[in-house]
Amino acid sequence: MIFGSKQEEDETVVAMLASVLRRDISFGLLRPDEKLKLNALRQRYGGSNHSMRETLRLLSAEGLVAATAQRGFRVTSATEADLQDILFMRIQVEKVALEKALALGDVAWEGRVLAAHHAMRHCESVVQSDLSDLAALDWDNACRAFSYSLCEASGSPRLLDTQQKFYDQSRRFRLALLREGRLDFQDRAQQHQTLLAAVLQRDAAVALATLEKLITTELQA
Repeated sequence: MIFGSKQEEDETVVAMLASVLRRDISFGLLRPDEKLKLNALRQRYGGSNHSMRETLRLLSAEGLVAATAQRGFRVTSATEADLQDILFMRIQVEKVALEKALALGDVAWEGRVLAAHHAMRHCESVVQSDLSDLAALDWDNACRAFSYSLCEASGSPRLLDTQQKFYDQSRRFRLALLREGRLDFQDRAQQHQTLLAAVLQRDAAVALATLEKLITTELQA
């Protein structure tokens, strides 16, 4: 029982550390290719050597951190080639997941998609006038939830895990476009409405084409 409590405590610390490091990688406070040294990270974020090492392993599995040849860690690169590869993977994975969801999803799934779309639209209206870190993260999380909702009824947990992984890897690029004012929110709203209508009508051709356009424009506006 004591061991279980200690294990749960360790997992909670790792989850908290991972959340903070994800945020700082997303906003560029931890820069692409930056070496991640345990002692420096502990001084900055807290935690033990063990919890920080487990955090870096977790982020490595997510593709946000890479192991180096010297058995250390660094933030993954963010080159144009990286962006194009992530873009390619997101399009392939999310189109497969959405196509399966359109075939398998029930009315309850449609309701979750509608709710996620409503929440995302609210956050989009807020972030256009408030570019604080909190508003930006709320917006990105709402967009993430909407993307997940579209794929949720695919019936494949592994496909959903892959979708989340590549969505998270694209966050740095998406937030950079937001900060630079390069996202066309009016066009996004129209495309999202087109996508939502196609999903509810089970029009796979329009839904998949619109999804691909949305993913592309949110990463290379």
